[in-house]
Amino acid sequence: MSIDRYQLVKRHNVIIGKADTENPLSVGNGEIAFTADITGMQTFIEEYKTIPLCTMAQWGFHTTPAKNDKGFYSIKDLKLKYYNIFGRKVGYATSEKNQEEIFNWLRVNPHRIHLGNIGLNITLSNGVKAKINDIKEINQSLDLWNGILVSKFKVEDIPVNVETFCHPYEDIISFSVESELIKKNQIFVEIKFPYGSPDISGADWNKDELHNTDIVDCSENSIELLRTIDNDFYFVKIEFSKDVYVEKKGKNYFVLNQKGCTNNLIFSCLFSRIKPPKYIHLFEESKRLCKEYWNRFWISGGAVDFSKCTDNKAFELERRVILSQYLTAIQCSGSMPPQETGLTCNSWYGKFHLEMHWWHAVHFVLWGRTYLLSRSMWWYKKILSVAQSNARSQGYDGARWPKMVGPDGIDSPSAIGPLLVWQQPHPIFYSELIYRENPCQEVLDMFKDIVFSTADFIASYVIYDENNDRYVLGPPLIPVQENHDPNIVLNPPFELEYFLFALEIANKWRRRLGLDTNIKWKEISSKLASLPLKDGVYLSHEKCIDTYEKFNFDHPSMLGALGMLPGHKVDKRIMKNTLFKVLDKWQFEEMWGWDFPMIAMNAARLGEPEIAVKAILMDSPKNTYMLNGHNNQIPNKDLPVYLPGNGGLLTAIALMAAGWDGCDINEPGFPKNGKWNIEWEGLKPMM
Repeated sequence: MSIDRYQLVKRHNVIIGKADTENPLSVGNGEIAFTADITGMQTFIEEYKTIPLCTMAQWGFHTTPAKNDKGFYSIKDLKLKYYNIFGRKVGYATSEKNQEEIFNWLRVNPHRIHLGNIGLNITLSNGVKAKINDIKEINQSLDLWNGILVSKFKVEDIPVNVETFCHPYEDIISFSVESELIKKNQIFVEIKFPYGSPDISGADWNKDELHNTDIVDCSENSIELLRTIDNDFYFVKIEFSKDVYVEKKGKNYFVLNQKGCTNNLIFSCLFSRIKPPKYIHLFEESKRLCKEYWNRFWISGGAVDFSKCTDNKAFELERRVILSQYLTAIQCSGSMPPQETGLTCNSWYGKFHLEMHWWHAVHFVLWGRTYLLSRSMWWYKKILSVAQSNARSQGYDGARWPKMVGPDGIDSPSAIGPLLVWQQPHPIFYSELIYRENPCQEVLDMFKDIVFSTADFIASYVIYDENNDRYVLGPPLIPVQENHDPNIVLNPPFELEYFLFALEIANKWRRRLGLDTNIKWKEISSKLASLPLKDGVYLSHEKCIDTYEKFNFDHPSMLGALGMLPGHKVDKRIMKNTLFKVLDKWQFEEMWGWDFPMIAMNAARLGEPEIAVKAILMDSPKNTYMLNGHNNQIPNKDLPVYLPGNGGLLTAIALMAAGWDGCDINEPGFPKNGKWNIEWEGLKPMM
């Protein structure tokens, strides 16, 4: 019997019945997201401190002019720090010493910005502007099945109903406000625009003089605005019903109000980096398309029903799974890799971290929604020449993918980022996932340059250790577990396993294309160093003999060699010992949101389903999932939401239910104790 998907989704609609400033709700489509307070809009921005109320888009970046003659810096302006790589000197942008201004400017620019605040101005009967405590009888519901945020409340016993939703294919946010207070002239809409900022809010409200909002076109039911912020610009087109008018009240401040005596105010806002079309989708059409999109989203793809489970944590796990599907769809499925906080607010200035793209997006394929990963793959093709230039500048072949970047693909300076390498095989992993879902010549032709350039870099990056007749990964290198000295790291196990995996897949692609096996890739695969171990457990890296005494915090990344990956170099007996050692010795409060799913995937592959479920539901600060479904990295205030945790959860659940290539156990990640009688459909096995 198929799962009743409507009931599965509906029972996890987010319901808010009070002024909960820790749990704002968002609507979006992967390219743009609008985060709202209890009014369904961005009315009380001062009260929402933990998670700011932002309107953010994939393309919405700003660059603050530099204090030099050019007005900007480039990576060529930095003095590099040189490292000894087995007798060869290679420079990396890892030191800010004596160049702090250049270093830090390049880190924060470009930065993602808040495109515009859309909120209500509510006046009480005594003429005083309403505060959040004046909002009573709150009943806010995120209707997941239809993708619509419905916000109901009262002001002085008068009902206010607000609907908020996002067009599924255009960067349009639509609103309907209904209340007798509109007739009484006690409610109107404010649209305010801030200066760009790299801060968590993406907004600086104290520099009104440094940006402009100009009316460039208007008609009876629309107005088109041009936003100019230094050398950046974008457009905002507001379309409204015939009884609404727009008035400019300040340099970057507009209001929408009613002309007549109706009690309904309907409008839509299009945000665009290019000049908008003459007409945009009407409110009712956008609403119809929104419902159709989300109905289709939930009906198609994978589903897991936990309602027949008797474990007391099953409902909570189901809630996390449903909300994580929604959140990653609106935050992580756009035309570029997402930042770690998605389109909710800024983390690391709004730039995206490519090593995290795996955790944001791999689950889309496993849940039967490959198209949501495919949307961002063009970006790797776009920056391929940048990645190739990066590799050449360091004396390597192929393409070296950046770590912390904006749309241009240029790596940001950092004491850590330029020395990280575990993001390098990711594009091969994504390409293979997409090919598995659509094994055709067109997919091979589309991604072969990415696959082969990535493999070429990997092959040129490893070092041949003549004394031991092996290839090694050595300094300067920062592994997944970032708390190691890059000058001494040698052979971290996850990176060894991932490099082997990538080279083997790349040669598979050559054979599929009718090409000869790359002999160099094959040789490296056969001679890559063994995973380092001591006393029957795997280490963080070959020289870290005190892994479990002094380095037992941050990511226990050795576990990822079997779980995230099929573990071709892994001895399962040793890996099981390693899993138990981690469970005994690791500082779980120092882990990150995606570490718990990583442990769960490792445990499932090792035949330890009890541990897999325990890990995925572990009571730990950074495994916290809030009412709105977001994974919170307590006590890290810079990461009030953390989408890699949500994406990692979905990846782990897919593996725990559907297994992996060669797995012959049903639901291998769930205990056979009668408490976890899950039902699932539409999931794909992991590699």
